[in-house]
Amino acid sequence: MEKTFLMMLVCVAGLFTFFGMSVAEDELLKPYVLASVEASSLDKKTLEVKAAVSQQGFQVAGEYSPYKGAHIIVVTSDALKKNAARSDFGAYGAIVRISLTEKKGGEIEVAYTNPLYYAQAYQMKDNLSAVAVSLEKALGKKSDFGSQKGMKASKLRSYHYMVMMPYFDDQVSLGSFASQEEALKTIEANLAARKGGSSKVYRLDLPDKQETVFGVSITEGEGADRTIMPVIDISDPKHTAHLPYEMVVTGGKVYMLHGKFRIAIDFPDLTMGTFMQISGAPSAIEARLKQIAGAK
Repeated sequence: MEKTFLMMLVCVAGLFTFFGMSVAEDELLKPYVLASVEASSLDKKTLEVKAAVSQQGFQVAGEYSPYKGAHIIVVTSDALKKNAARSDFGAYGAIVRISLTEKKGGEIEVAYTNPLYYAQAYQMKDNLSAVAVSLEKALGKKSDFGSQKGMKASKLRSYHYMVMMPYFDDQVSLGSFASQEEALKTIEANLAARKGGSSKVYRLDLPDKQETVFGVSITEGEGADRTIMPVIDISDPKHTAHLPYEMVVTGGKVYMLHGKFRIAIDFPDLTMGTFMQISGAPSAIEARLKQIAGAK
């Protein structure tokens, strides 16, 4: 009798596990999380956000204001860095971007990149569910947004905007150096000199891997932050946390996500008509980042 009861418990547990996995596999993921919208000032809310994430174990890697009425805070954590070190080009997923955007009427909209979405888009080992829980505890969660329907994990892991468009694996090579140290030294010097109309937002080194990610603000030309966003960020809530762009240095080689992947994964519902309005932006961003990488 006792043996039969135990077998029944095992079967029930197995069913719960099966259905739990099915729900996870079928979950439709979206790129951003709307945390809150409330009356405040940008400066005050920025301080509150940084204090809140710090209490949940996150560290601020960098921050900047790409244009008036917007502020972006880039955070990381031990869990993010540890997971990033386990994946090829994992440094892209070692950070979370938090945006604060001024709304009409004096409200501040707080949003952040969804760890569950980017863990799949960047083909990472862990689904970052614990990180998502910590962010929700720190900042709150009203809704996911950024895609009307959302995408399943399986589609995100092999995402491309359409036929003949790049995948995550189609990394763009920006330069190659004799060593990781030489690559980092060159990039730091070029960012300090504001090569290509750029500036450093953050630098994050992975302690368990010879890999570093830089966040770069682009201030000039067709790929500039303030040039692109008014064209593509036209819905609410705002996708301000799309910025900044990344460069990953791994083993002395410098890479970026292809612009047509990087923009599309953050704006998966972007129409081809709108995409064509910024058709020169991906190559313009690449040209700027190549200058930073010291490419000849």
